[in-house]
Amino acid sequence: MAFFARPQSSSAVKIVNPNTQDELRPQSRKDSVQRQCRNIMIYGSCKYQDKGCTYYHPPSPDTPKTIPRSESASLTAQAVNAPVFVPKAAATPAPVPQTTSPPPLSASRQSSVASPSPPSPTLQTDYQDFQPQDAYENYPYSGDLSIDSLTNQMADLDSQFYDVGGVDASYYSGPPDLYIREPLNYHLYTNTIPPAFISTHSDGHFVSSSSDLRQVLQTRSETIRGAPAPGLNLPEDLQGYHTLVPLESSAANERRKFGSWYSTVYRAINSTDGAPYTLRRVENYRLMHQSAFTAIEAWSRIRHPSIVLVREAFTTRAFGDSSLVVAYAYHAGAKTLYDAHFKPQPPTVQPSFRSHIQLQPTAIPERTIWSYIVQIASAIKRVHEAGLAVRMIDVSKILVTGKNRIRISSCGIVDVLTYDAQQDIHLLQLEDLSMFGRLIIALCCTNASAASGSNFQKSLEIMAQAYSPEIKNVALFLISKNNPHRVRVCSFEMTPLTVQQNIVTFFDIIHSKVVAEMDDALEATDQLENELMGELENARLVRLLCKFGFINERPEFARDPRWSETGDRYIIKLFRDYVFHQLDENGNPVTNLSHVLTCLNKLDAGSEEKLMLIAPDEQSCLVVSYKEIKSCVEAAFSELARAGSSVYRV
Repeated sequence: MAFFARPQSSSAVKIVNPNTQDELRPQSRKDSVQRQCRNIMIYGSCKYQDKGCTYYHPPSPDTPKTIPRSESASLTAQAVNAPVFVPKAAATPAPVPQTTSPPPLSASRQSSVASPSPPSPTLQTDYQDFQPQDAYENYPYSGDLSIDSLTNQMADLDSQFYDVGGVDASYYSGPPDLYIREPLNYHLYTNTIPPAFISTHSDGHFVSSSSDLRQVLQTRSETIRGAPAPGLNLPEDLQGYHTLVPLESSAANERRKFGSWYSTVYRAINSTDGAPYTLRRVENYRLMHQSAFTAIEAWSRIRHPSIVLVREAFTTRAFGDSSLVVAYAYHAGAKTLYDAHFKPQPPTVQPSFRSHIQLQPTAIPERTIWSYIVQIASAIKRVHEAGLAVRMIDVSKILVTGKNRIRISSCGIVDVLTYDAQQDIHLLQLEDLSMFGRLIIALCCTNASAASGSNFQKSLEIMAQAYSPEIKNVALFLISKNNPHRVRVCSFEMTPLTVQQNIVTFFDIIHSKVVAEMDDALEATDQLENELMGELENARLVRLLCKFGFINERPEFARDPRWSETGDRYIIKLFRDYVFHQLDENGNPVTNLSHVLTCLNKLDAGSEEKLMLIAPDEQSCLVVSYKEIKSCVEAAFSELARAGSSVYRV
């Protein structure tokens, strides 16, 4: 509505029906009696030709030259000088009863008027049933498009033609050539990272594309809030945890084992912080020494991106037995390495053979395996530096928590279960390296038992055929460290060293892969930062809606029951109605989210664009800018905030 923006400040314009023809038009304005009706120029026809339109309507070829008119019709000088008629939509007036044929008009009158019935009080009822004929973009337009001309014309219209309170802006914003809704730019005024500084907009090594990333995050959010299935007979409260949901099958043949103990994994919500956690329960365990939990305390102090955080451990009889429960951080949608890469795919039916075929796991790309190696090696180094041993480097205990992101889980449980059997920590750390080497062989062969005795040589042959020699060399290096004799690995001779030197030497061997991993991690950081900045401004609209909720329809403030209906708050209320309470041409609510976002973004940016706000009784209107409305909102909310602070409380 750019042509409404003529006043220099917000002002109320009273729109009333004129009582006399003299008030209908300033006498100083003189229109030509030969001026053609604008309805003919815009729409090609005028539905008010027989209802009082006082402008020239060119006769169609099949129209008789003498046009009948009502016997009661009479033409006055005021009607001849009536204003230019520019309705928001075509009317559907009631048919006018025709009487006997009147005498024909003179040539001078036929050239200026088709049916000179003056406006009568009955027209007010007819105009209440206006229905828009079509959207304005479907009609051609010709004529004077100047801002001053259109502004003066619109200012002279009667109140019937301002029935815009329930119509979208596109129905009364004027011809499309004058006012075109352009895509908004200022609702993205916080610029994101320039594309030139991002190496790729497609899938990265750690981060998926924008569309896939959003879907992944929404799926995780839904998973976190999932409800348990009925009939599980799980405890309602477990040492401050509630809403237990099993994450693994409870069947006896599918439960994971820790030595001679069966375990089950649950997701639960902590009553203290409301965050979800993973609870691993070890069945039928009896705690003999309270000092066995010292290992859990040591693990809870380890923070590493490739280790699932350990929170606490406790024993309980809520399951009907004496169980050990260890709480870990929860990663929604995580899978074990076995489920992600080793588990056979569900059988599918081949149309040609009509038979079920069990799909075998596909080979893991070499870049992904190197990524796993670097992440696990970094976690082992951090644990060994803390004087602990991982003891959980297994395909069933390492989780895939994101795209090529893995974390070692279930840490600390074995330390509690084997507390009575004290072992040398250095031997346990050497065993970590050996388990790591066997895991690499299993990943290359997609077989959990690839590193076992009879399959070892065959697995090495598969690795040599499918992968580069470096992967085979590092796997042999890790396994051979248990041999106390001198061995030749990776094309150079190595002697048994201390555990710290072993892991440091391992990083010296894979240093080029570590650099590549760091590059991919930094690239993923840039991608995530770019995605975050794109979503950073979403809270702006929520803050605006919250302020509207505080201000609009407030029953009483400062002992004034009409506080929200007076002053600047009245403008805010009218703007709320303009945004959310519009009606279409059929009187149905307009639920156009684009209209809402457009208005709120303009309001938040404080645009200088002006709009017309119509009162509910359609007797007055306000022409204000978004910047002025924003000032009203800030002033009203500041008044409420000052009164609500402790300084101003009595």
